[in-house]
Amino acid sequence: MKERVVADLHEKLKNVKFAVLVDYSGVNVEQITALRNKLREVEAEFRVVKNTLMGIASTGTDFVILEEHFKGPMAILMNYGDEVRSMKVLVDFAKENQEVEIKAGMLDGRFLSREELNVLAYLPGRDILLGKILSMLVAAQVSLVNVLSGVPRSFVQVLEAHRARG
Repeated sequence: MKERVVADLHEKLKNVKFAVLVDYSGVNVEQITALRNKLREVEAEFRVVKNTLMGIASTGTDFVILEEHFKGPMAILMNYGDEVRSMKVLVDFAKENQEVEIKAGMLDGRFLSREELNVLAYLPGRDILLGKILSMLVAAQVSLVNVLSGVPRSFVQVLEAHRARG
C-alpha cells in the first residue's frame, strides 16, 4: 500500500512544475475538504502526506530541494494549471485560517520562499497577462499603420494644395 502511494506521488512530483508545502495543523477535515474543492476548480491538488513518504517520493525529482521542509504536519499543493490562480486560493485560505502556514515551494526546479510565494499570489492571472500582451501587440500594429499612412496622406495633401492653387 505505502509503495503504491510513494510510486503515485513520485510520478506526480516528476510531472508537476509547481508545488507548495503547507503546514495544516489546526485545520479540520471540513476546511481541508473545502480547500481541496476550490483547488480542483483551478486545476490543483491538495494532498496530506507523511514526511517519510514525501522524502522517499521526492528522490530523483526536483522536489529534493524542499527536503529540509519535510517536518511537522505537512500537505502539498500540486498545480497542473495556472500557478497564480492556485496560489491565490491557498493564500486566501491561509488568511481565513490562521493555523495554516505556507512553508516553501518549487517552480520549474527553483526553490521559492514563503515571501516569493506570496508575491506570486498577487500577480495578475495568466489570462490577464496574455490579454495585456495581445493589446500591446495590436497597439504596435495600429501605430505602425498610422505612421506608414502619414507619408502618402501628406503627399496627397500637398498635391491637393498644388491643384487648388493652380
